[in-house]
Amino acid sequence: MDRNTITGIILIFAIFIGFSVFNSSRMTRSFNKTMAVADSLYKKGELENARAEYINALRYKPNQPTAVEKVNELNQKLGFTPAATEKTDTARVKNNPVTTPPAAGVAVVSDSSKFGAFGADLNGDTSLITLGNNKIELKISPRGGRVYSARLKSYTTFNSRPLVLFSGDSTVFGFNFFTADNKAIQTNNLYFRPVTENHSIEVTSQPESVVLRLMAGDDKYIEYRYTLAPDRYMVDFDVTFRSMDKIIGSNQSSITFDWKMYIPQQEKGRQNEENYATIRYRFYQDDVVALRVHQQKELEQKDITTRLNWVAFEDQFFSSVLISNEYFLNGALTSERTTASNKYIRYYTAELGLPFTPGPETKASMKLYYGPNHITTLRKEGMELDQLVPLGKNIIGWINRFIIIPVFNWLQKYIASYGLIILILTILIKIVLLPLTFKSYQSQAKMMVLKPLVDELGKKFTKQEDAMKKQQATMDLYKRAGVSPMGGCLPMLLQMPILFAMFRFFPVSIELRQQHFLWATDLSTYDSILQLPFTIPIYGNHVSLFTLLMTASTLITMKMTGSSPGSDQPGMKIMTYMMPVMFMLILNNFSSGLTYYYFLANIITYFQNLISKRFIDEQKVLAKLEENRKKPMKKSKWQQRLEEAAKQRGINPPKR
Repeated sequence: MDRNTITGIILIFAIFIGFSVFNSSRMTRSFNKTMAVADSLYKKGELENARAEYINALRYKPNQPTAVEKVNELNQKLGFTPAATEKTDTARVKNNPVTTPPAAGVAVVSDSSKFGAFGADLNGDTSLITLGNNKIELKISPRGGRVYSARLKSYTTFNSRPLVLFSGDSTVFGFNFFTADNKAIQTNNLYFRPVTENHSIEVTSQPESVVLRLMAGDDKYIEYRYTLAPDRYMVDFDVTFRSMDKIIGSNQSSITFDWKMYIPQQEKGRQNEENYATIRYRFYQDDVVALRVHQQKELEQKDITTRLNWVAFEDQFFSSVLISNEYFLNGALTSERTTASNKYIRYYTAELGLPFTPGPETKASMKLYYGPNHITTLRKEGMELDQLVPLGKNIIGWINRFIIIPVFNWLQKYIASYGLIILILTILIKIVLLPLTFKSYQSQAKMMVLKPLVDELGKKFTKQEDAMKKQQATMDLYKRAGVSPMGGCLPMLLQMPILFAMFRFFPVSIELRQQHFLWATDLSTYDSILQLPFTIPIYGNHVSLFTLLMTASTLITMKMTGSSPGSDQPGMKIMTYMMPVMFMLILNNFSSGLTYYYFLANIITYFQNLISKRFIDEQKVLAKLEENRKKPMKKSKWQQRLEEAAKQRGINPPKR
């Protein structure tokens, strides 16, 4: 690496560090300015506006103690009831103030007349009901009749805590409708009565059910039935509207199901986890679509006017999915970043329309999937739930689903170490690609042989106006030597789908989650050997050793094959070395399994290059060039047509 290249790399890092300092200073100024406005509004007694500004300040400095204290104080003064800020996303409240439901066991004080036939259900039993099997444990709350929490027994969070997909009264799960006498009902806020006497059910040999009813009179109720089978993450959710024809408006042809949930952070790499968190949904008997991933917007909304099969609140490795056995009529979805909370990464909402025909007894059958984004598990459930794993589209998805994953799963049966599995997988891929890589190496080696002759042409055509002549002479040289300048590019281009497939495969493979290898404690996220006291934009606040090894091996490999035409120019040299540096900055926060794979691929490429050079006889290439120089150049059919057309117009072709 020459002095200019080193200087360029140092300047790049200096720019990033300078930008980091500048950005931090700008954020501090914006925070102080917003806090000053909030304090001024607070002194004037404009408490709601002051609260909004304090929350706005938290966008610049999340969890700043003074701002958080002010928000909590104003929450109490204004009647917003969350006792703990972890249950309220203050960033969301800024634009759409919503009170968080009271904690379990706290009675709801309200005028029962506002709820008509359901007025007797404003208070009730607060004891949670447990329904579990060997895979999952559900806590079901009589308040709202909803699943209060879902814990996956085989998994833990990055800090070794129980992995709970959601928990607490921040979750909304229920029907919204108007009664015949125009009362607005939200079943999520009313108390169901457990029909099941046993409050702790462990499923072992056969399916078990929990039944709750929201009463509206004698033999009039809305019934929720949760049924869990052994060894499954899927829960049957059956709803029965009994004798509701006189209570729910007879003119309703649909009923709204309201589902809202905070998604807690489960992984060490929050940035990477946020990138893969999204709402995914399937159109009725059609494609699976998602809101945009890698989304930096604070709020994304989607109104769907056509039928849906299911909607999934998705994290990087786990999902909560609501599935209709028939279809949802429509849906309104929102995904919001919880920038003011360290505990949560997303706030999801879904308002779904269910077909509804008032009558003596109306049923709606749904399913709930609370489990991992594990492609084999999801395939068993059907309904294209395996599309929850974002493996790419078209040829990239095809390579992952039908080549990489089957080979990966086969290797898992015989090898316990995932580091060794990735090594063997890399070797197998390189063996399959060997014909293409060897072709590319041959072309590169021949170009290196011709480099001295190309340099001579550069000395011969030194003037700028001779650039076209130099180019023509260079191409003529390649042609006579039987070398195509694109001969090394095309084989590399054909390998790109494999590289992109691996880029999509590693960050979403739950098999790598919390798998140790060498110094990496979790191959699904970054490996950190040094924590920085500051944050570098794009790069982050840590140093990943696998990323550094990947970058170094890339530079070494490029140095070995970097004698292509034009690479001696200073500008081209800097550009050549800029790409690995940029990839280092970007991939520092990515899966260490991915950077480990790229490092192995570079090392194998280096040795393949060394071996392939032994098959290139430089004297033979030069002898062929001299032989071809003595032969007249054979004109292509295209060139012959051009010359024929020129003759017809009276233009004599140039003599060669």
